[in-house]
Amino acid sequence: MKSLKSGLIVLGTVGLLLLGACSNATQESNSASNTESSTATNTSKTETAKSHGKIEHSDKEHSHGGQVVESGQYHLELVTHKEDKGSHLDFIIEKGEKHEIVSNAKVTAQVQLPDGTQKTLDFKYDAKDKHYTAALPGNAPGQYPVKVTADIGGEKVNGRFTVNQ
Repeated sequence: MKSLKSGLIVLGTVGLLLLGACSNATQESNSASNTESSTATNTSKTETAKSHGKIEHSDKEHSHGGQVVESGQYHLELVTHKEDKGSHLDFIIEKGEKHEIVSNAKVTAQVQLPDGTQKTLDFKYDAKDKHYTAALPGNAPGQYPVKVTADIGGEKVNGRFTVNQ
């Protein structure tokens, strides 16, 4: 009877050690698997965004220092400047691989303020600086999601950005 108890204790101890070793290996493999899954998801999102013609990236050659969104053949960029009474917004639209300036668009933005209310901004084209401008009044701290819509000769182009105050 004593040998049976001793055998069970030894068997139980060895089983627990093996279970503990397998558990650590599983955690490490899960961690590696999660990293691979996250990378695959990001790659998949990137490929999906490319196939839909919209992807955010940093194109330093044509960047003006703002947030950039590529939408089809259009390069959209939102540059923000903080001012005393709010923010000044510059919006650049360029077309094609040569990044030709688009000056004939009707540009509007839907801005969600930190309190949840919506504000519509109409951009005006500044021929001297070759971009569209608008003012976002208010200095409430927080993030302001911005959806910019440009109507270029009947073609609608959208970009989503975030303004931080």
